[in-house]
Amino acid sequence: MARRAPAERPGPGLATAGAVGGAATLVAVPWPTLGGPVLALVLGVVLREVLVRRGGGVTHVVPGARVASKVVLQAAVVLLGLGLSLAQVAATGRESFPVLVGTLAVALVGGAVLGRALGLDHQVRTLVGVGTGICGASAIATTSAVIGASEIAVATALTTIFVFNALGALLFPVIGSWLGLSQEAFGLWAGTAINDTSSVVAAGTAYGATALGVAVVVKLTRTLAIVPIAIGLAVGERRRMRAVDDEGTREVRWWRLVPPFLVLFLVATAVNSTGVVPGSWQSPIAWLARLLTAVAMAGVGLLTPVEGLRRAGWRPLALGGLLALAVAGSSLALQAATGLL
Repeated sequence: MARRAPAERPGPGLATAGAVGGAATLVAVPWPTLGGPVLALVLGVVLREVLVRRGGGVTHVVPGARVASKVVLQAAVVLLGLGLSLAQVAATGRESFPVLVGTLAVALVGGAVLGRALGLDHQVRTLVGVGTGICGASAIATTSAVIGASEIAVATALTTIFVFNALGALLFPVIGSWLGLSQEAFGLWAGTAINDTSSVVAAGTAYGATALGVAVVVKLTRTLAIVPIAIGLAVGERRRMRAVDDEGTREVRWWRLVPPFLVLFLVATAVNSTGVVPGSWQSPIAWLARLLTAVAMAGVGLLTPVEGLRRAGWRPLALGGLLALAVAGSSLALQAATGLL
């Protein structure tokens, strides 16, 4: 077997992404609304620019950064499955279900329609839509692996989601108090309308213990929506590939319809639903998943040229803002319509 050339070896890039992701995870501990993955992404982009400006280039870190952004990311997604339980869906009760489904539909349909109107490509509008509607960075990580999103699309979507995560954590408790929402109503509002789990927890904690409990349960149930959405996206991607195959340029096997990591994610969720995973393991597993996600996002950052982000412009932020307002408003409207306010 031929030995890899130094520029093709993944070691340097993996080590760099690991160091950046680990540092970001530790630094972000006092600031849960920031989150290690987003910080790792920013640091990765900055480091890439430093390497480029110093004239050394980034060729030596690219192979390992690609492994981090794909393989390590998929491992993190599988670990996330061990923190979910199918029984949590029933725990939220039928009362919250219409709000969950309604806000998810608003985010996904709004992402597609508004994103197209703003002139955004399919990958960016899909990632921003699922990030807003389901679970922020985790949904973006899962979806990017399913649709084969580019590093620029992932970075753009993560940056957009982070802006509105931070705003949600800061503004939701203030607005909730101004509206006079009960603890239960606020918990349902935060759990359905704030993107990332860290920001949901931060907002719920600021509002009260009961609000926090409701928000966390709703958020975990909402996170499970990534399973059918990811499968649907995988089917859609394979159909697009089949259209190419019919022209004789590529062959698709039926067993490749669903990516292997998604099958492992479903298995991990099912295993956790049986109660086999001890409760004492949940915190270490969640921490490891966050760390691996941060390493993966550092890899994305190392692969992302700043000029690409500059070309993205204001449109992704406009989409994220419009979707955030639409989801927050529809959540309150659906609560009012179902008698939960």
